[in-house]
Amino acid sequence: MMDNRFATALVIACVLCLISTIYMAASIGTDFWYEYHSPAGNASELSKSILEEFISMDADEKTYTDALFRCNGTVGLWRRCITVPKNSHWYSPPETDMVRNCVSFSLSDQFAEKYMEPGNHNSGSDLNRTYLWRLQFLLPFVSLGLMCFGALIGLCACACRSLYPAIAIGVLHFLAGLCTLGSVSCYVAGIELLHKKLHPPDDVQGEFGWSFCLACVSAPLQFMAAALFIWAARTNRKEFTLLKAYRVA
Repeated sequence: MMDNRFATALVIACVLCLISTIYMAASIGTDFWYEYHSPAGNASELSKSILEEFISMDADEKTYTDALFRCNGTVGLWRRCITVPKNSHWYSPPETDMVRNCVSFSLSDQFAEKYMEPGNHNSGSDLNRTYLWRLQFLLPFVSLGLMCFGALIGLCACACRSLYPAIAIGVLHFLAGLCTLGSVSCYVAGIELLHKKLHPPDDVQGEFGWSFCLACVSAPLQFMAAALFIWAARTNRKEFTLLKAYRVA
């Protein structure tokens, strides 16, 4: 028979797991990890040719980063977006509807080399930024996979009416929290290194978006869920062992 303390801890841990999984999935699927805010006039100055270069699949890092600076761009793990006037002709009225143009990063883009000078293929590979970019893309999926695997083990434990797998579930969520924390750290380091090589204009402000914040919140939730799972399993096992020894005596 399970003590009420352990049952309460497991319920709270399951709720934390569910919330962290939703946050992590939403963070991966949205493109507001980093946002640039530029003056309204900058968007109208973007020529049609530059817009076509931005949405082109062959656009290099410098080309689309410059467009992100000038057109209120947002960047996620999968996509990059800019906001431009719907009518970009020179005779269009100033009050024009704004539309978002987004381009997805392909798998080859995710694993492509980064260069010491963005856009210059002859400047040599920048290994730091290359591996940071790859890790920030892979680690969130590893984290989500570990949480889903932990949920599967939890369902099997419920079917078997056993609390012992809770330790394994706790370990999996702890590893998931480390992966989430690692992806957030890699993203911050990658953005800082990029801005050292491509300085945003003085009138452009950049900040981490709500998708990034969801990932940041997900990590401590995973750690708290892991602590509750491990505590409930170990304490319940210890008390059961003591009760068994008392009955034998």
